[in-house]
Amino acid sequence: MTGYDRYPGVPVTIVMPTYNEAANLPRMAELVLGLPIDGLHLKIVDDSSPDGTGRIAEELAEKYNWDGRRRMSVLHRTEKDGLGRAYVAGMTAALDEGAAYVVQMDADGSHPVEAVPRMLGTAVASGVGLVVGSRYVEGGSLDEEWGKHRVLLSRFANRYARTVLGTKIRDITAGFNLWSAATLRDVDLATLDSAGYSFQVELKFKAVRAGHSAVEIPIRFEERTEGVSKMNLSTQIESALVPLRLRMRNRRG
Repeated sequence: MTGYDRYPGVPVTIVMPTYNEAANLPRMAELVLGLPIDGLHLKIVDDSSPDGTGRIAEELAEKYNWDGRRRMSVLHRTEKDGLGRAYVAGMTAALDEGAAYVVQMDADGSHPVEAVPRMLGTAVASGVGLVVGSRYVEGGSLDEEWGKHRVLLSRFANRYARTVLGTKIRDITAGFNLWSAATLRDVDLATLDSAGYSFQVELKFKAVRAGHSAVEIPIRFEERTEGVSKMNLSTQIESALVPLRLRMRNRRG
C-alpha cells in the first residue's frame, strides 16, 4: 500500500503553464482530471496565447467544474514572460488556495500523467519535500524520437549543473516535480530570479539548501505530439549562466 492510498483527499494542485497549447490541452485536462486522486485540482497558467489556449482552458474548466466541485481553474497572464515566472504565479496561487502538494507538469504530453499518484505516494510515505520525475535514474528513459544531439545536450546540461552546484539530484533540470507546500514556502518563490527553463535548477538548488530532501523516481519522457518546443538560444544561455550565478551567491553567503 502506498502513502497515497493511506491519505485519500490530500489537496494536490497540478500547475500547468501554457503558451499555444490549444491542440494538446483538451487531452491533457482529460488525462489529469481522470487520475484517482480525490483532492486533485488542475491550474492552467496561460501567457495570453494567440492560438486561443486561454479560451479553451476556460471552456474546459466550465466542463469539469460541476456539482459544486472546483476541479480546474485558469490564471491568465497578460504576456509571454517566461516559464519560471508562469510557474511562480501558478504555484503561489496554489499555495494561497490551500494545496498541500504542488506538481509541475508540461502541457505538451511529455510527462507521464499516470506517474502523479506514484509521486504523491512517495512524498506522503517518505516525508520528503520534493519528488522528481527523473529521466536519469535507473528505469528512467527518453523517447526514441529524441535525436542523439538532444540526448547528449540534455545529459551534459544535467551533469554541468550538478557539478557546478554540487548537488546529487541526477535530473536537476527536470520539469516534472512534486513539491510539498512547506518546501515551497521555505524557498520563498518570490525570491527566485530565473525567468526561463533554468527555474527548474534554481528551485531545486534552493530547496536542498533550505534543508529539504529530494527523491527521484524513474519516468519515461515522451516527445510532444503537437506544437513546437519553446526552447531557444536565449533560454539555453540562461540555463548555462544560472548555475554559475547560484554558486557565486552561495559562496558570498
